[in-house]
Amino acid sequence: MLHPRLPLVAASAVLIALAWASAVPAPAAGGTVPHRRVVSADPADHTPHVLDGIVNAFAIVGDRVVVGGSFTEVQEASTRQGEGERFDRRNVFAFDLATGRVDRGFAPDLDGTVWALAPGDGGTVYAGGSFGWVDAEPRPGLTRLRLADGAPVPGFAVAGVSGGSVFALARRGSHLYVGGDFTAVGGSRTALARLDAANGGVDPSFKVTPSHPREGATKVYALAVNRQGDRLAVDGSFTRLNGLSRPQLGLVDIGGATARVAKWRTNAYAAECRPVFPSYVRGLDFSPDGKYFVVVTTGGIGGATKLCDTAARWETYKESANLSPTWVNYTGGDSLYSVAVTGSAVYVGGHQRWLNNPKGANSAGPGAVARTGIGAIHPVTGKALPWNPTRERGIGVKAFLAYPGGLLVGSDTVTLGREYHARVGLFPLPSGG
Repeated sequence: MLHPRLPLVAASAVLIALAWASAVPAPAAGGTVPHRRVVSADPADHTPHVLDGIVNAFAIVGDRVVVGGSFTEVQEASTRQGEGERFDRRNVFAFDLATGRVDRGFAPDLDGTVWALAPGDGGTVYAGGSFGWVDAEPRPGLTRLRLADGAPVPGFAVAGVSGGSVFALARRGSHLYVGGDFTAVGGSRTALARLDAANGGVDPSFKVTPSHPREGATKVYALAVNRQGDRLAVDGSFTRLNGLSRPQLGLVDIGGATARVAKWRTNAYAAECRPVFPSYVRGLDFSPDGKYFVVVTTGGIGGATKLCDTAARWETYKESANLSPTWVNYTGGDSLYSVAVTGSAVYVGGHQRWLNNPKGANSAGPGAVARTGIGAIHPVTGKALPWNPTRERGIGVKAFLAYPGGLLVGSDTVTLGREYHARVGLFPLPSGG
C-alpha cells in the first residue's frame, strides 16, 4: 500500500534530531543468518506499525518477533492506512512473524527505553536499556521476560545495572554478553560483562575491561559473537581493552578457558572526525561464516583517509598491530548506525543519501550512487549492490535482524520501500533464497 507524499521536515528539526542521534547507541548486531540471495526490495504488507518514537532492536523467539525501543502505541496492518486495531505498548511488544498479529498476552510495562534484545531459552527474551522498572518491579537496565505473559523470569536474578544503561546484548550458549555505559552490573564490571544466561549471575572469569574513553564515560555501543563462538567483537567509546591499545574497536578471544584480548588491532578508528563526534563507531555484525565482520560509523566528513561515515570490512583472524580494512564504502557525509551481514549482502542503514562516495562532502562525488536511508553492499567488492528500496531518512535505521525468511528493519520513520511501514518493516527473501 503506497503512502501519500509526506511533508518535508524543517531543517532545524532535522539538525536537532541528528545531534540527538549521535549521542545514542547502535543496536545489537543484526544476526549471522546466511542468505543465498539479496532480499526483495518490496516490503511485506503484514507487519504492524509503531505509531510514535523509535525502534531500536529485534529478537525472534519461536514464531514471534519481539520489538524494543521508545514508543507507546502500535497498530496492526490493515488494507487501509490508519485503520487496524491499536494497542498500548510501552517500549516493547511482540507480533507473529507470519501474520503480523500483535501478541495480546505479551504487554510488559517498561518505564524506559529498550536498546537491545536477545532471544532466551524456554520462550523468553532478554531486554536491556535505560529502564528501571518492569511492571512495577525493580529491574534496572536488564531483564528476562516470558513471552507467554510478559512477566519477568523469577530465576533471572542479576543484581541490577547501575551508573548507566545497557546498549548491547549477545547470547551464546550459557553466556549472555552485556555492553553499555554502566559502571557496575551485579556489583562489578564497567561497560562490558558476561553473565550466566540462566540466572543472570556475573561470570567472575570474564575480566576484559574497556577503559580510557574518548568522551565522558566508557561505553560499549555494539557487540557480537561469531558463529564459531571464539570471537567477541566490541566497539564503543574506549581506547583500551585490559590496558592494551584498542581505539574504539577490539576482538576478544573467548574460545579458551579464559577470555583474553585477541592479537587483533587497528589504528583506523584512532583518528578524529568532527569534534562533535569524539566517538563515532556504531553498529557491527559478523558474517554467517564468522570469518569477517563489518563496522559502520557516524562522524561527519573526514576525507578518504579517515573512516568517518563509512562501512568497513575486517577479517576476523588476521593478527597485526595495525590492521587495515579489506574495503571501505563511504557515504560522503551521512551517518550509518546499523549493519546486517548475510553472505550475499551487507545491509547498511542510517540517514545516508549515497554509497560509493569517497570524494563526496555532503554532495554526490564521482561514482556515488543514491541509496536513501538504506542500502546493500557486495561483501567481496565493497561496492553498492543494485538493491535500492529507499526509506524516509529521519534519524536512521537503528535495527536490522536477518532471519531465514528475510530482513527486519526498525527505525524512526514511516516510509520504507515507498510504502507506509511505520518504524517496522520486513523485506522477504525470494523463493530459493
